[in-house]
Amino acid sequence: MKIRDLATAVLVAALSALLLAGPWSDRLDGISVDTLHWLRALRQQAGIMPPPPRPAVPLTVIAIDEATYDTQPFNETPRMMWTPEIAYVLNALGESDVAVVGIDMIFPISIEKYLPGFDRDFLLALRALAKDHRIVLAKVQHSTAPIAPHAGQSYAVGHGLNIRVVNLKEDPDGIIRRMPLTFSLTGPDGAVRREPSFAVEIAKRFSNSKHSLSPTGALKFEGREIPGTKDNALNLNFDTGPGALEVHSLADIYACAKAERGDFLRRHFAGKLVLFGLALDVEDRKLTSARLATKNLLRAGAPRCSAGPAAARAVGVADLASDRDSLPGVFLHAAAIANILRQDGLRLPGRGGKAGILFALAFVATLYGLLLGPLTGGALLGLQTMGWIGAANLAFDSQWSLPLVDGGAVAWLAFALILAYRFAVADREKHFLRRSFAYYLSPVVIDRLIEAEEPPALGGETRDVSILFSDIADFTAISESLEPEALVAMLNDYLSEMTDIVEEHGGFVDKYIGDAIVAIFGAPLHDPDHAANAIAAAVACHHRLLQIQDHFDLPQGRPLLARIGLNSGQALVGNIGSRRRFNYTVIGDAVNLAARLEGANKAYGSSIMLSGDTAAAGGKDFPLREIDRIRVVGRQEPVAIYEPLGGRDGPLSQPGIDRERYARATDDYRAGRFQAAADSFTELAQAGDKVAASMAARAAALAADPPPGEWDGVTKLDAK
Repeated sequence: MKIRDLATAVLVAALSALLLAGPWSDRLDGISVDTLHWLRALRQQAGIMPPPPRPAVPLTVIAIDEATYDTQPFNETPRMMWTPEIAYVLNALGESDVAVVGIDMIFPISIEKYLPGFDRDFLLALRALAKDHRIVLAKVQHSTAPIAPHAGQSYAVGHGLNIRVVNLKEDPDGIIRRMPLTFSLTGPDGAVRREPSFAVEIAKRFSNSKHSLSPTGALKFEGREIPGTKDNALNLNFDTGPGALEVHSLADIYACAKAERGDFLRRHFAGKLVLFGLALDVEDRKLTSARLATKNLLRAGAPRCSAGPAAARAVGVADLASDRDSLPGVFLHAAAIANILRQDGLRLPGRGGKAGILFALAFVATLYGLLLGPLTGGALLGLQTMGWIGAANLAFDSQWSLPLVDGGAVAWLAFALILAYRFAVADREKHFLRRSFAYYLSPVVIDRLIEAEEPPALGGETRDVSILFSDIADFTAISESLEPEALVAMLNDYLSEMTDIVEEHGGFVDKYIGDAIVAIFGAPLHDPDHAANAIAAAVACHHRLLQIQDHFDLPQGRPLLARIGLNSGQALVGNIGSRRRFNYTVIGDAVNLAARLEGANKAYGSSIMLSGDTAAAGGKDFPLREIDRIRVVGRQEPVAIYEPLGGRDGPLSQPGIDRERYARATDDYRAGRFQAAADSFTELAQAGDKVAASMAARAAALAADPPPGEWDGVTKLDAK
């Protein structure tokens, strides 16, 4: 990967994270919380990755439900006239040693003036609980006048000491996910005071703790900060497990108290928090972050005391949660109280933490887009998304609400952006390389070149390469025997066959010079085995040409043969030419020597000739024989020349070749024993060894006319 691509990946990830980490994405955070509540409920229901059990909170709800409205004596009077029955229940709870009672419903008017003494029992019950600080009434704060309990009730509980605000706070999408902790209220004297909310007041009394707010707006009990609180609000963490909250019907508890079932009441209410509230089909229902999981709430219900109609239709799933996406308001206060006492409110990462998480997810997604294809990268990103869902669920079980939706969205956004960049910028260079080399390299080699991301430097660079020169023998005579159209067709077929073989072995066709082919191995793609691949290509070209002789339709007795020269060494490769026109080519002494070796085949009757450098670099897997040592035109240093006698695994391609006898004859030749060498070469030539025949003639000539001075065993070639 290039530094530029890596920098682009970082930039794309940063921009994607910034886009989804700002305040404008808060609605996605809310959807994440809702979805995590839903997934946790599904896991609990299916038993897959169930969250650890949460500590039990001694909290019970006495609900005014549909069964209460259908049961005597409640069905005979309006709700504002139920105060005598509620008083009876309150007195029974007080005798059962209830810890704290919160009444999340308001009786703002009284019929006391019409029926003197009607509310007397209710006021006395409130007064009795207020003396022990065991009662909290509700009020709703408005900008003008609050909806508060009747003045008599307020007096009975000590006025503002035991009355707290039950207002809820909706997010911009109308969903309640947070509970206010305190409220600023203006008294009759104009002074502004801060009061704890209904839920905080009840939790404070139960735990017998003092409360305060930290500078960040977090709730503190006895100086200890409650997790999940910030900015004067608690992030609600609903318990979606079955039977998480014990709920009783008011009608059932009233019947129980009338039946003097003190044992039942003490067993279920002693030392507990008790909330009174509405649990009706249409009244006081709220959309919350548990709106997708309400079917799992309150699944077990609570034990019933009486056996009457109220018990038969007592509060449970069917009345409160099933097929509904809203919850009674009293359940929200119950959840808030439980979160405070258990200290397990939801904790959300801050802006910086969220941005860091989103950046990490987006950056990994950009790497998929840069390093892999769209399908493979998309598949891995899908796996990452599934892993992120699993990680978010595990974190949710530890009271951390990670940006589930944002995390998935930012990864796919970054993936799409990096693919667009790759198509428009990064892959444009690869397309350019592919177009540039399409007529010179095979598609496989081009793909390897692009994947390697190391094209030659513009203007040229020195590389260790192998050069292949190939030329058709007696091409002038062949061309004179064919019409121009037939000659062009024959050349195209021949060059196509040879080029395919070169490319199959990783070679690069530098140029065609008439019937000649110049090919490079080891550039533009680096190849440590360039010499061996060049030898293999030369042998394959020779064999293929023998196989397709009939294809060229040449005059009878005129075969199409080619001579090949190979050399390995340092050469300059790159884009060389003028400012307006250039070619990717190779130049240098190594190239010139390969051309000389191709021509030297004529002097020895061979088809393939390779230098000692090529033989040393890549000939260990080939059957080779050293032909001679020569001094070519333009070079003073002698060159050892070799001939391959077969492929890597194939048998000797020429019959009658005896490498050992040829090597002994060569030793005689270099030692100046020319007649002995001539005799040995002649015997080898009679078995069909063409190279031996040329060496026999050379040795016989030297035997008849020995060279002057000291013989160095090097044959000087005068022709190119």
